[in-house]
Amino acid sequence: MNNISKKDFPIAFPVLLADIGGTNVRFAILRSMESEPEFCCTVQTSDYENLEHAIQEVIYRKISIRLRSAFLAIATPIGDQKSFTLTNYHWVIDPEELISRMQFEDVLLINDFEAQALAICSLSCSNYVSIGQFVEDNRSLFSSRVIVGPGTGLGISSVIRAKDSWIPISCEGGHMDIGPSTQRDYEIFPHLTERAEGRLSAENLLSGKGLVNIYKALCIADGFESNKVLSSKDIVSKSEDPIALKAINLFCEYLGRVAGDLALIFMARGGVYISGGIPYKIIDLLRNSSFRESFENKSPHKELMRQIPTYVITNPYIAIAGMVSYIKMTDCFNLFISEGIKRRWFKD
Repeated sequence: MNNISKKDFPIAFPVLLADIGGTNVRFAILRSMESEPEFCCTVQTSDYENLEHAIQEVIYRKISIRLRSAFLAIATPIGDQKSFTLTNYHWVIDPEELISRMQFEDVLLINDFEAQALAICSLSCSNYVSIGQFVEDNRSLFSSRVIVGPGTGLGISSVIRAKDSWIPISCEGGHMDIGPSTQRDYEIFPHLTERAEGRLSAENLLSGKGLVNIYKALCIADGFESNKVLSSKDIVSKSEDPIALKAINLFCEYLGRVAGDLALIFMARGGVYISGGIPYKIIDLLRNSSFRESFENKSPHKELMRQIPTYVITNPYIAIAGMVSYIKMTDCFNLFISEGIKRRWFKD
C-alpha cells in the first residue's frame, strides 16, 4: 500500500476543491499552499447536468482563473472502476474525461466522508458545539474519532492514529441493518415503508428521507391521518407540531444509538462528530432529546461511553476543510491507495 506523496507528486495550484453530494455541491478554490480557500459556494446538484456543467457555470462564468488541479470528495465508494456514480444521484464522475475536457493536469478523488474525517483531526472549537455532558479524558487527543452525517443519505467514516499519522477509514456503514429496541420501536417499525429492498438500514431512518419515514410511521402508529407529502425541511420547520416533534425526538434517539455503536466499534475516545444539514438545524432539540442517553446506553460499557464526547459540526464546508488540511499537511496523514484502487489521475 502506498500513501499519496506530496513530495513525489506535488499538486499543481490553483486547485479546485469540490464536495459532491446527492443534494448539494460545495466548491472552493485554493490558489497556493499559503492561501486559504476562497470563492466558497454551494449549489444544488440537480440544477446541473453533470460536474463539468456545474464547474463551467459556477466557477468559470464568474471568475477568470485557470484551474490546474481538481481535488474531489464524492458521495460514493472509491473502487477500481474508471468512473464513479454518486450513490444518491445520477451524476457520473469520470476523472479522465475531466482531464480531457476541463484541461486539468491532475485529478484526485476521495470519498466525501474520508474528507470530513481528515478535517476532524485538527478542527478548531469554533467549528463545532458539544452535545450532552461527558467526562473529559486526557487520552482523547490522539484517539480514534468517528464522523456521522445524516443528509441525503447517511455518511460514516472514522480516523485512527498510527505511526504519527492519521489514517481515514472509509466505509458504507450507513447501510448497516437497524432493528427495534424499545416497546415504542415495535409499534413504529412495522410502518416504516422506506426500506432498502425490504431491509431496514440506518440510512432509512437517519437521513432526510429517513426523517420523513419516521414521521409517516408515527402518523399510522398513533392514528393520525396525513395525506400531505412532507419533506424533512417541512418536518424540521414544524417542530411545534406534536407529530413532527415526536419524529425529531425519535430521529435524535436513533442517531444516538447508531453513534454509540460506532463509538464502541472504533473505540472513539477522541469523540463522535455529527455533520449534515439536519443535525445543524436541530441543535437545541438534539441537546434536549434522548440522544446522549441513547448514546451512553451501551451496557456493560456505560462508564466508557460517558467519557466519549459528542459534537455537532457547524461548518458546512467541513469536507473542504479536510481537503485543505490534507494538501497543506500531507505528511500528517496516510491516505492509502490499496492494490488495484486508483485515486489520482494525471494528464498524459
